Amino acid sequence: MTSLDKPEREKLPWWEPVFGSEEKDLLEQVIDSTFLNDGRIVKRLESELADMLECAHVIAVTSGTAAIYLSLKALGIGINDEVIVPAMTYIATANAVSMTGARVKLVDVSPESLCIDVNRIKEAVNSRTKAIIPVHISGRGANMKKIMALAGEKNLVVIEDAAEALKSRHQGKYLGTWGHTGCFSLSPFKAITSGQGGFITTNSDTLHQKLRKLKNQGLLGPATGGADFHEEIGFNFKYTDLQAAVSLGQLHDLERRLKRMRQIYDLYHQQLKDCPQVRLPACQPQEVQLWTDMLVEDRRGLAQFLGEQGIDCRPFWYPIHDEPPYQVDRAVQHFPISSKIAYQALWLPSA
Repeated sequence: MTSLDKPEREKLPWWEPVFGSEEKDLLEQVIDSTFLNDGRIVKRLESELADMLECAHVIAVTSGTAAIYLSLKALGIGINDEVIVPAMTYIATANAVSMTGARVKLVDVSPESLCIDVNRIKEAVNSRTKAIIPVHISGRGANMKKIMALAGEKNLVVIEDAAEALKSRHQGKYLGTWGHTGCFSLSPFKAITSGQGGFITTNSDTLHQKLRKLKNQGLLGPATGGADFHEEIGFNFKYTDLQAAVSLGQLHDLERRLKRMRQIYDLYHQQLKDCPQVRLPACQPQEVQLWTDMLVEDRRGLAQFLGEQGIDCRPFWYPIHDEPPYQVDRAVQHFPISSKIAYQALWLPSA
């Protein structure tokens, strides 16, 4: 047998969504109803998510980015304000701040959790600071108890980016329910997906109503497309029943998938704990490791080797301060942990 005759090696994907019969059944129901917009399936999804996360309100929107942007708008953040964001996160977190006209204020991360460093937040707060956006990385939580205490002391609002932390807890409370709002994503690489989508959590009735209006052209109730009275300026960030049908089916299978994610992380941890060349950030008992991340000095070499074995993996995002829209003067601003870890971190197959 020549090399050309060898069967192609089966590839292990970094992530692969799983869909079942319930998603298909719910989609068929929505299509048969002929109502595809933001309706009863969206409301059902919002209600079940609120019950699961033990919060008062859930507002479904078009993406996790939209969730952060709408939260900032609802909380009055805009031009001349500064919003604290971790230097190592997906660029959407920073972009949502820029969309409001506010300035992104970068803060370095903790080398242990890879989440925002609370001590660095204290150093970054000034008279223009209005909000903090802690990002929970790969299911691991930022120290929300300390962040909320600091925010209370400095009169700041807190918007949690919990896109990667569905059902993770911090000190017994779900991540995404500590802050004034929590923002979640339903994009393809999340625990629940509908292709695109997101949702906002809040325990404030006032914020809930404000967010409902902002996502629906200034309307609090359903839109008719005709003689609707719009109380204020709003946008169109409505989620649809078509998407919600997929998310709802995904939600009903969530516990099985989360159990599998825990097993995957535990297996990696057990097999790699004595390997001095790599480090897996520790996952606390109440946290759900969405993606298993690893720190390794020769990331490029390891990724190439794994690829040759048919094992797909994904390098971390570039740190925000290395992205062209947010590059900083390195003589003035330093983010040593983010600058190092972002180029060492690798996500292993986690689906």
